[in-house]
Amino acid sequence: MKKFNPSLWAKKHLKFLPNTLTIFNSICGFIAMIYTLRAYEHPGEIKIFCISAIMIFSAMVFDALDGLAARALDAASEKGIQMDSLSDMVTFGVAPAVLVAIMTHSLRAWNLDRIQEIIVYALCSIYIGCAALRLATYNVMAMDKENKKDGNYFSGLPSPGAAAAICVMVFFATEEKIPVRYFAMILPVYAAVLGLLMVSKVRYIHAGRWLFSMWKNRIKFFIFVLMLAVIAIFRLTGLVFLVTGYVISGPLLSIIDRAKGASK
Repeated sequence: MKKFNPSLWAKKHLKFLPNTLTIFNSICGFIAMIYTLRAYEHPGEIKIFCISAIMIFSAMVFDALDGLAARALDAASEKGIQMDSLSDMVTFGVAPAVLVAIMTHSLRAWNLDRIQEIIVYALCSIYIGCAALRLATYNVMAMDKENKKDGNYFSGLPSPGAAAAICVMVFFATEEKIPVRYFAMILPVYAAVLGLLMVSKVRYIHAGRWLFSMWKNRIKFFIFVLMLAVIAIFRLTGLVFLVTGYVISGPLLSIIDRAKGASK
């Protein structure tokens, strides 16, 4: 009689789990877009956009879990890579752009003229286009087994990071931290800048691997505790500070690297 091995049983019977989690990722993105469209039924209720942003953040949880499950169950596959990027395109590409476009209309009291509309749509299109280009590039690199890269860093801002940057600004606006008229002018431009950062060569720390490695590094663990304290004390403002700090960290790292290269 064979001895029951829980690990082997899980790998054999739960190989579907990573792709299921990926599907939940895309469903969260779909719900976020559908909920954003409710703004047309309830003009002036900007809390609607907050719910959409929460759904995008929920998708980030599934996005992290599907990769973790794939590694734990040894279920990584080319099909999974393609599904992951397709889901990310829905949730971290299209959904944030839709959120920005409709929220900008709402914050301007649905009173944009044709030129302003074109500008907003063009800026949001930059975000979507750059997200698609980044995810396609990532797929090619992931399938290229001869390609060797530093696993601790991303080349360009990762799409979940760009989506998170938009979502925290949405939270910030719904709490009326910024005069909404000015915020409506800033948000589409910010989305376009995030899009360009996604396709840039700027290095960004791989947040997932950084978090998993902090248990072996006292300095990283201290920084993590400090970040939690910032969120606990300052709440929304603290979250905005940390996410925006991550966005800015890439260009800062590039400046530091260039400075070091120039000094040699």
